[in-house]
Amino acid sequence: MDELVGTCVRCARKVYCTAGFLNGILLDNKKILCINCNDILYALINEEELDDES
Repeated sequence: MDELVGTCVRCARKVYCTAGFLNGILLDNKKILCINCNDILYALINEEELDDES
């Protein structure tokens, strides 16, 4: 069963809770980030860290 819990703060996609698991990331400010946006932001952070090491 899917239950709508909110929308992503970055892309406005609907984020659901499926079988008790949130299909996104709950941020410290209680807002939700979808999995796709989380993956994009994680990749950007890793890229910045690699640039800083160079």
